[in-house]
Amino acid sequence: MINVITKAIALLTTITMLTGPQADNAAKQLGLAQQPDSGVSDEVKGDDVLTAPVDPVQLCKDITIGWNLGNTLDATGSSTDSETSWGNPKATKELILAVKAAGFDGVRIPTTWFNHLDDDFNVDEAWLDRVQEVVDYAYDEGMYVILNAHHENWNDPYESTLRDVKKKIKKLWTQIAEHFEGYGERLIFEGMNEPRWRNTKYEWNGGNSEGRSVVNEYNKCFVETVRATGGNNRYRALMIPTYAASASAVDGFTVPDDKSLIVSVHAYSPYNFAMNGDGTTKFDPDDSNSTRELEWLSDTLYDRFISKGVGAIIGECGTVNKNNLTDRLNWAKYFPKVFGENGIPIFLWDNNAYGYGSEIYGMIHRDTLAWEYPTYITALVKAAKQTK
Repeated sequence: MINVITKAIALLTTITMLTGPQADNAAKQLGLAQQPDSGVSDEVKGDDVLTAPVDPVQLCKDITIGWNLGNTLDATGSSTDSETSWGNPKATKELILAVKAAGFDGVRIPTTWFNHLDDDFNVDEAWLDRVQEVVDYAYDEGMYVILNAHHENWNDPYESTLRDVKKKIKKLWTQIAEHFEGYGERLIFEGMNEPRWRNTKYEWNGGNSEGRSVVNEYNKCFVETVRATGGNNRYRALMIPTYAASASAVDGFTVPDDKSLIVSVHAYSPYNFAMNGDGTTKFDPDDSNSTRELEWLSDTLYDRFISKGVGAIIGECGTVNKNNLTDRLNWAKYFPKVFGENGIPIFLWDNNAYGYGSEIYGMIHRDTLAWEYPTYITALVKAAKQTK
């Protein structure tokens, strides 16, 4: 845990940031007043004792809309400087305050661990402390936080490595779970990001029976590992992905026997509009050709999981820029509603990358805290709130 001196320094820094001009300007850009300090302290984490399994369906309903701190803690450089190895600045409390002021009440913190492990899979304590510091930026503001294992280079789902990978999952998640055991229900652990057969024909098409089966085994191992650490971890909500976190891998996906699980699916959808640079630039919420894919996914998640007491979250989503802001606004007004009406919150992907291309999802400039598309953000948040 972060020591008292470090906490005191962080508190002084936070007080300075709360009165800083950047977060205030970011709020004004969206026509909002900057949110005041929530007053939540570390002591609340210690007192937030869970005595029964968190209802995952209700928890998902309680989240209005989330945002991803992409390409930051998940970057794959070495040492604690890895956070900036993909060109982004270090995450700050002021950044999270600007995201909160825009109306987001959830933050997903993609985190890569392999580059901070020794040969025995022990996590570097300095990295754990830094991850906790960033988690606290959001958690101490009363926000929901998803903490995961993201760009790992060891957990591809093959039968040949199943036994070895399960040992590594157990070692890694025991350490993470024990470190964050005192946090309450607003902290969700997500075992993996997009487990898949990378660089094969099965990577993004829903996989094959072996890949899907091994993902099921990994998810079961993750759940059992976290539960075994006791305390709040016996009851907190845990998030498990389908193969590649893909909608097309729902078939063949099994949910472990547990009372507080959330299924993770990523939906850059409809693909030809949201991600494919050679696809369409048009999105019409009154045209079934635009909405069919989204309606199918929302209803499928509800029928297969939510109706049976398992939560569901769209862990990543977004639309690339094709000089089509009007149509992207149409999508922003529709996408959160089609999922929110079934109790499925969405988490917008933001990697602070701008321009054109299939991986360009920058939303808030990390240096100035100005939103690239303020009307888009406003439309997303408004649509999400309308389902509450």
